[in-house]
Amino acid sequence: MDKPLMPAAFLGHGSPMNALERNRYTEAWRAFGASVPRPRAILAVSAHWYTSVLAVTAMPRPRTIHDFFGFPQALFDVQYPAPGLPGLVEEVADLAQPDRVGADVDSWGIDHGTWSVLVHAFPDADIPVVQLSIDTRKPVDWHLALGAKLAALRARGVLVLGSGNVVHNLRAIDWQQPDGAFDWSRRFDERARELMLERPHEVPSLQSHPDYRLAVPTPDHFLPLLYVAGLAAASGRPADTLVDGYAYGSLSMTSYALDARCPSGAANRDGAAPIDSRLPPEDANV
Repeated sequence: MDKPLMPAAFLGHGSPMNALERNRYTEAWRAFGASVPRPRAILAVSAHWYTSVLAVTAMPRPRTIHDFFGFPQALFDVQYPAPGLPGLVEEVADLAQPDRVGADVDSWGIDHGTWSVLVHAFPDADIPVVQLSIDTRKPVDWHLALGAKLAALRARGVLVLGSGNVVHNLRAIDWQQPDGAFDWSRRFDERARELMLERPHEVPSLQSHPDYRLAVPTPDHFLPLLYVAGLAAASGRPADTLVDGYAYGSLSMTSYALDARCPSGAANRDGAAPIDSRLPPEDANV
């Protein structure tokens, strides 16, 4: 009998404040973490390690990075002291060939795109966490293909996690729509959901969507979705919606899971995650 594959997920992380909040998004992340087998390790692809190299963290004790400003002190006090797993670098490098993967031993760690969701999904911080950088030099199709290459890790007990937002336009935030979405935001998010649930290998085609430039003014928060889409394409099975919804007009909180038991009733649009409205959208690093 084939060994069951470790689930994978894309979590729409929104504001760092979700690390401190209990809302239907964070409850869905908690339910996801509680429902999956214990991973050997977590390989996280976060919107916030967006750099011009392809690298994997390789330190035994990665630091908790507070890569934002303007938020309450309680958020800066959060620590996620998960161990690293330096040996995972070689496994990722073998799968990524012919692309070269560097080992980052001291420059990065666990950024808030990763720990803001893991404090809910795996609150004990006792599972090794390794981050994979998003290589800014590569096109969307390449990220999908790399996600598919990483599929072998799932058979080795590694949970692959993407953390970003399908729609992420901070300059368009409307504080009067805490639970709402602009028409363009809704159209793009719904098209992305159609592809993830039916034809994940076609997710790169979203670049030609009429609302792409508004929904994805910069690719950093969008690209983590491509890794989970690639995993889904490699498995021959579409993803499931873990939870969905909108915040402040121009943010999608949609999350997806692959080969996981999604919590019943989570995938609806009732109630959005709080965001710190004191923070000007052009200055928010979320």
